Amino acid sequence: MLVFAPGESAGFRESMGEALGIELAPLEERLFEDGEHKIRPLVDVRHQDVYIVARLAGSANDGVNDRLMRVLLLVATLRDAGAARVTVVAPYLPYARKDRRTKPQDPLTLRYLAALFEAMGTARMVVLDVHNVAAFENAFRCETVHLEARHAFAQKLAELPSALPLAVVSPDTGGVKRAELFRAAVEEATGQTSHLVFMEKHRTDDHVTGDAVVGRLDGCRAVIVDDLIAGGTTMARAAEACRQGGAAEVVAVASHGLFAGGAGSLLGPSLVDRLWVTNSVESSLLEQPPEHLQIIPVEPLLACAIKALRAPCD
Repeated sequence: MLVFAPGESAGFRESMGEALGIELAPLEERLFEDGEHKIRPLVDVRHQDVYIVARLAGSANDGVNDRLMRVLLLVATLRDAGAARVTVVAPYLPYARKDRRTKPQDPLTLRYLAALFEAMGTARMVVLDVHNVAAFENAFRCETVHLEARHAFAQKLAELPSALPLAVVSPDTGGVKRAELFRAAVEEATGQTSHLVFMEKHRTDDHVTGDAVVGRLDGCRAVIVDDLIAGGTTMARAAEACRQGGAAEVVAVASHGLFAGGAGSLLGPSLVDRLWVTNSVESSLLEQPPEHLQIIPVEPLLACAIKALRAPCD
């Protein structure tokens, strides 16, 4: 088994290698003056079971499309060099939210992205808490593996004082299934019963409306669960509704902390008591997190998945 981590920081590579118990394979990576990439393995990959671990969300120094192109080129290079199988482990999958047409002639970007990965020779895609699991599985024709961080978040809840009743909150009706699964994990981890609350939400372009809340919040520890925080408005609306509903404490939980624009300041400690995300993406906010923001490392979960998937190649 060979594991590559193109474009990743030394810190992430080191922690990923420690979680796997191996040294990650070396790469030559070059960025030319005109913006083009060159990437090649510095070890023999012929007949090898190869894994590419790549956080694909854009950062301040590296755009999402550059990251995607780097990984696509590496998949093709590895296949050309004789790799028996290439698995892409992308904890955050860009463009996954664009999985359906909401306007005439809208693109189905997730499907197009899947076609690119498959055309390069990807045998298997591994992702963490994708926006819509069914759409992800339908977009890809190669093998897909969907990982979930809910048990790690549930374990953190179990470490908190349990005097308060628990309410698991979905910030919109589309996330009710996710919240239900999270509630089951929370009850298993804490041994404490909880109840489900969900909010009304309507989005038109960038404008979000809807303020109905279904469920009891008074005196509860309200745990708002979503797959990601981008601009922060959805989570902020839910947190404000929890405050107005009488919640004693508000915990915001999301697998992917993109924190675009002013999302970090929008979700300050005056609005949410605790804010939990994984390090599935790079963000300037995660480099120097405020006191109420806690980051759950994703490397152990990715390493566990890679170890479980490893098998002799045909």
